[in-house]
Amino acid sequence: MPIAVPAGVTVDIAENNKVTVKGPKGTLERVLPKEMIIKLENGEIVVTRPNELKKMKSLHGLTRTLINNMVVGVTEGYTKTLEVNGVGYRVSKAGKELTLNLGYSHPVVMTDPEGIESTVEGTNKILVKGIDKEKVGQYAAEIREKRMPEPYKGKGIKYDYEVIRRKVGKTGKK
Repeated sequence: MPIAVPAGVTVDIAENNKVTVKGPKGTLERVLPKEMIIKLENGEIVVTRPNELKKMKSLHGLTRTLINNMVVGVTEGYTKTLEVNGVGYRVSKAGKELTLNLGYSHPVVMTDPEGIESTVEGTNKILVKGIDKEKVGQYAAEIREKRMPEPYKGKGIKYDYEVIRRKVGKTGKK
């Protein structure tokens, strides 16, 4: 399936399949598997595989998706939303420092990595934005890891689309 290159985006394919995508939001580059044949034909990127081996079929889909994610990243960017639930759990932002108060004896301070921006909405919503899908997902996962949601009271940091399966607690003896 060819990848359409939108207006305002330039794609360079160097030797060893080093693909550089420049767009209105920034530049991404990545070295892709050298077995794949990547061509830019009349405003579309076409990825073809050399043969029908299982490994080549797998790499074909992966390569196509990686390039597509780069194109979408430089045009629209990626966003992940996290929610903080729990009594006294708060989030604040100062400069590049994200401060999480998660019921520990100390506040957890995280610094935004290069090319990733986190913003706080209210006291319990964190938005992680960036052009690299992989880095956005990784940073969001690292924030969530600081206090995973638990099934009894539903406290912790969860993705906005995540559903926590609740459990019934202990019952007293009769």
